[in-house]
Formats: sequence, C-alpha cells, structure tokens
Amino acid sequence: MTSDPLALLREARTIALVGASPTPGRPSHGVMRYLLAHGYRVIPVRPGRAEVLGLPCVASLHEIDEPIDMVDVFRRPEACPEHAREAVAVGARSLWLQLGIVSPEARAIAEAGGLAYVEDACTAVVHAHGLRS
Repeated sequence: MTSDPLALLREARTIALVGASPTPGRPSHGVMRYLLAHGYRVIPVRPGRAEVLGLPCVASLHEIDEPIDMVDVFRRPEACPEHAREAVAVGARSLWLQLGIVSPEARAIAEAGGLAYVEDACTAVVHAHGLRS
C-alpha cells in the first residue's frame, strides 16, 4: 500500500478525524471544513461531544460501522500509538498524523498492521497543493 500523501488523499473517501474540534480557530476545525468542502465524508471522533460542524461525533473508531479509508489524527504524539492500534483494529487503510505530530511508535504499529502512514503533514495543505499541480 502506498504512503504517498497525495495518492492516499486521492484514494480516500471516508476520513475519521480524531480530535475534531467545534472551535472555529482550531486547526482540526478548519481542516475538517476544508475536507468536507472537497467532497470527503468526514466522521468527527471526539469523546464527550455530540457534533462538530453539524455532523454527529463518535467517541472512538470502534463506533464507526463503515469502512474507514483514512484516520486523520489531531492529537499529541503520546496519544498516537493508541490511535494507531485502534486504526489497525478497525481495518482502516491509512493513518495520517497532522502537521507537527511525529510518533515512531505509531508508525511502527501502523506499518506492522499494514496501514499506509503519513506524519507531520496537513491533509488540507497536501490536497490543496495537489490541486495546483
């Protein structure tokens, strides 16, 4: 499976966005809005929250009852290994850690589980750059 960021975005349709924020100034809010505007099905993953951008939230990936193409993570590096384990367990196709997030442990878990992996990159920036190419 490819770990080429642009190719992963071209192949993805359903993205679980872990750490989705209802606050307009937060990066996850802006990226979620961008992905929705560009035709992706985005499922916000945020425990204790009913909705983000009008979409119902789930508390974990295990609550999603459809195939997940990409798990897009907006969490601190220390939380990422658990999200990687969860992504592998639910059969996601890829794990993407957002800009500024690097986790060798999450990478090892994802790759051992057969997931494509991207870290320290923004899905919205990569997508926008790909549109211009």
